[in-house]
Amino acid sequence: MFTKKETTTTTSKMVIGVGALATGIGRLVGGRVGDGITGFGLAHIVLGTLDMVRPTVRMR
Repeated sequence: MFTKKETTTTTSKMVIGVGALATGIGRLVGGRVGDGITGFGLAHIVLGTLDMVRPTVRMR
């Protein structure tokens, strides 16, 4: 009756990966622009993690 959506975890992992990439690039750039890019990447990591642990069920 209830099924878990597998695409949610795949999407969450992709968002976390993009966040890690953006964080790394931001640290390489440095300065104020790099700090902004790093914060953007860290926000993606946090939101992707929260999306992954969120309970999702779909009515069949």
